[in-house]
Amino acid sequence: MQNHTVTSKFLKSKPHFEILNGMRGLAAIVVVIFHFMEIIIADFSENFISHGYLAVDFFFCLSGFVVAHAYDSRIAGMGLKTFIKLRLIRLQPLVIIGSILGLLTFLFDPFNNLYAVYGFTETALIFITSSLLIPYPIVSERYFNLFNLNAPSWSLFWEYVANFIYATVLFKVTKKVLPILVIVAAVILFYVSYSSGNLLGGWSGGTFFDGLARISFSFLMGMMIFRSNWIIKNKLGLLGMSALLLAAFLMPYNNQWNWLVDFGIVALYFPLLVALGAGASLANNHHKINKFSGDISYPLYMTHYPFMWVFAGYVAVEEPSMAELSWVIPVCVILLIGLAYLVTLFLDFPIRHYLKEKLKASTSQAK
Repeated sequence: MQNHTVTSKFLKSKPHFEILNGMRGLAAIVVVIFHFMEIIIADFSENFISHGYLAVDFFFCLSGFVVAHAYDSRIAGMGLKTFIKLRLIRLQPLVIIGSILGLLTFLFDPFNNLYAVYGFTETALIFITSSLLIPYPIVSERYFNLFNLNAPSWSLFWEYVANFIYATVLFKVTKKVLPILVIVAAVILFYVSYSSGNLLGGWSGGTFFDGLARISFSFLMGMMIFRSNWIIKNKLGLLGMSALLLAAFLMPYNNQWNWLVDFGIVALYFPLLVALGAGASLANNHHKINKFSGDISYPLYMTHYPFMWVFAGYVAVEEPSMAELSWVIPVCVILLIGLAYLVTLFLDFPIRHYLKEKLKASTSQAK
């Protein structure tokens, strides 16, 4: 009985920082809108949400904070194997769901017949590598994305890498060493931003290691915020924090200085927002919208992009007017949020609940 109690303690989720969850959902919606806009407006300086790609860096920083909060005090007791299983249960179902949606749009895209180009064997390999998060950037028609069926999976690949390194090395790193790692990662991120002109890379074969630089700094910084207790108590609430987060994404894009703006947002502004979001209190009348936003954040991020390829084909073939796109895009965003909610309700939550119960049962039997 005592062993079972210990096991249950390790498998039980810790309380969440509520407003950070809500902010995650807003960032996911921003990613969706940004992906629509970059298809119709190639020049970022003319795009109203031109820094939407930095939402990924916010996710990374949030992930470092949340993982440290959830596991620092218990990973030594639960062990690497249980930690990996818990992270797989949390993340992998939507990786596979996103890959299935990506396969369906790959096969039945009304504007592009890529299956005719790549055939059964290559398509099967593309699906397998996407589902297992093995980078396979071969589809030239899709700009050599690391994951051709579901482009956002590139960040999940690095998320897994960061989680594994956390569970094997970083959880043991002292408070004296962690700042040194953060500074080294910041220098590398500064170089990447300067040399590339932005922090947009990581998603393609040619920018693969940009993704490593992005997650290295932000994940480590998130950990340091938690371990240093840089939680700033405030009364900004959900609306105030959402406005501050949106300000980063809506900042105008300046081709000459954007590399410095990107670095400043990621290295200084996002860590400040995480510290503020962790210390903000949620008003009673915002609980439902905040929960909804948090619940659909990861499903929305992992299910929207397969439909972006269809949208890109529609824009290329049909050449719709801006007047038409002004209602098509908002409707599509709403539909994608609705799809994410249905996936959350009927697939993601039930699958994760089932797998976690199986893990609890198998662990208690082993004891």
